[in-house]
Amino acid sequence: MSPMSEGALPLDRDELRRRLERISPQGWEKQDDRPAALPTGFAEFDAALPGGGWPVGAITELMPETYGIGELSLLLPALARISRAGRYLAWIAPPCLPYPPALEWRGLALDRLLLVRTHDAKAALWAAEQALRCPAIGAVLAWPAALDDRRVRRLQLAAEAGGSCGLLYRPPAAVRQSSPAALRLGLTALGAGLRIEIHKARGGRPHALVVHPAGAACA
Repeated sequence: MSPMSEGALPLDRDELRRRLERISPQGWEKQDDRPAALPTGFAEFDAALPGGGWPVGAITELMPETYGIGELSLLLPALARISRAGRYLAWIAPPCLPYPPALEWRGLALDRLLLVRTHDAKAALWAAEQALRCPAIGAVLAWPAALDDRRVRRLQLAAEAGGSCGLLYRPPAAVRQSSPAALRLGLTALGAGLRIEIHKARGGRPHALVVHPAGAACA
């Protein structure tokens, strides 16, 4: 795992542990002081979510119909806010490396962005769990190859322990599986916007709405 400026190389478990231990003292605040949710940057979306934003200390599953429809743009306002507050963002096994100038333009502090590239699915899940437990990391994005409810539950417990937002990208077919995730979203391209179908929201109800990522509030 390494900052964007240093590149992204596969790391063994011992090295990953050392990196997490090194940044852990830099956590931004006490666990009890953290909000229950982070605003998404989309007022209508926040209004549809029980806590008014992305759940903190919990897992959210995002199930886009295909990659490249704006699914990352939906997260960028919150990710920018987290990084500017001093906490890290961990990306676990992304299918494509992010383009740093575009992320910086959207407000992300690149020195707070960490990439983890793993050799296999088992290593990716282990890395995601360790990152979620690290108090200095505010959000963990992961693209797991395969998951079942038992593995999601382990990640959910890790997110609760670390007080971070766990954001898992899963295939559309995953919606047919049960999951202990706090929030489950189906994402579909709709013109210049993104249709969000809330399949599950802890404390809420199923709902659907359309957002336009280009109009997000990034403050």
